[in-house]
Amino acid sequence: MLWLPLALAGSALLAAPIGSPNIVLIIADDLGYADLGCYGQSKIRTPRIDRLAGEGTRFTNVYAGASVCAPARCVLLTGLHMGHARIRGNSPAVAGVLAETGSFGSGGRRLSLTDADQTFAEVLQGSGYKTGAIGKWGVGETGTAGVPNRRGFDEWFGYLNQNHAPFYYTDYLWRNDCMQAIPENAGGRQVIYAHDLFADEAVGFLRRHRHERFFLYLPFTLPHRRFEVPSIERYAGEDWPEEAKLFAAMVTRLDHDVGRVLDELDRLRLAEDTLVFFTSDNGSEKKKTFPDLFKSGGPFRGEKGTLYEGGLRVPMIARWPGRVPAGQVSAAVWWFPDVFPTLVALGRGQFPKQPLDGVDISLTLLGKAQPELQLRTLYWEDHDNEFSQAALRGQWKVLRHGNLSAPLELYDLDADPAEKHDIASSNPELVRQFERFLANSRTSSLHWPDPK
Repeated sequence: MLWLPLALAGSALLAAPIGSPNIVLIIADDLGYADLGCYGQSKIRTPRIDRLAGEGTRFTNVYAGASVCAPARCVLLTGLHMGHARIRGNSPAVAGVLAETGSFGSGGRRLSLTDADQTFAEVLQGSGYKTGAIGKWGVGETGTAGVPNRRGFDEWFGYLNQNHAPFYYTDYLWRNDCMQAIPENAGGRQVIYAHDLFADEAVGFLRRHRHERFFLYLPFTLPHRRFEVPSIERYAGEDWPEEAKLFAAMVTRLDHDVGRVLDELDRLRLAEDTLVFFTSDNGSEKKKTFPDLFKSGGPFRGEKGTLYEGGLRVPMIARWPGRVPAGQVSAAVWWFPDVFPTLVALGRGQFPKQPLDGVDISLTLLGKAQPELQLRTLYWEDHDNEFSQAALRGQWKVLRHGNLSAPLELYDLDADPAEKHDIASSNPELVRQFERFLANSRTSSLHWPDPK
């Protein structure tokens, strides 16, 4: 494990301690590394997120926990990487439960978090934070211990199942443990756009808890396809395919509602006391989001569902006025497992006894050097397509496809960020070092058997 022991002594406090920030964690769904203006996008307008980057620090070397939805969210919430996490793919190879069904059809078989899987929200809740989750959950089905209210959230509103989440005009959502009907959308009508409900709910959460320390987890569903949006507005006159206009409008609508959250923090005079993160759950679905037009993956190879940079590297912006440096760009390397120890340290919570796979990157957020981040090795695996493994240490990255004994590809990301040139054959000692690391980086799982 790669965790640095930073646990704070003492029992959980009854109220969040003075000096610990409010925290808002906003996650887009399938937003590419370069879908934002501040990351090089020239055709899609994202003024509010670009402004957020100017008011905070924009990170260029942050990695998702996985290249698809459910495992990326599991890694984020539990601080365990894909070799140790309970959920290592969207659908388990063995067991799992049949997901909820509704007007959107079957959700397939899914694996849920259990009472043994502690989330950082549980720790923050125990430290006195009021906690809310709004949007797409994806790591716990109805009636299991993996639902948000059993995993650290006082308030929950959204989609439980990820197959349900792309239906923006759904006829129901979940509020805590109750199904909330949206009768306006019954019978296939398209009246109420679910994402708009999430933005309204987020503003309401901030207002309800403005006098308390709060943690708001906002896993928005945009711009995951289906390509559905109430209006394409400013993109109507573009000479683009119709679905490209819809995608661009979804990204801009996401940007607008991030702005609504930021504006409400300003209105409530909470901005200076609130740490805001914005990121994406994994890379873009480039083959289906017009790569020649928008270049969503930037200079990187691969897309959602692959372990190349295009599937794993994500935008990450952090703002905390007066604490996180404004207008800065950081090349520090960190990833989703670091979120758990970082938020717990900032919230002065009690660290779990079991080791985590991330480290506290608070100093990096505050603009300080953490050289040790370059010395560790990060790990991923993929089970949704052909089994793959990947690891990153410094400038060096390896991948393998098929099984645990398949040959490694090796890339020098400093010289070759697009991963075009496999240099494994000319670096045998480095390959052997990675082989030893990969052999010890995963635990066996009933649900995700070792690939042979």
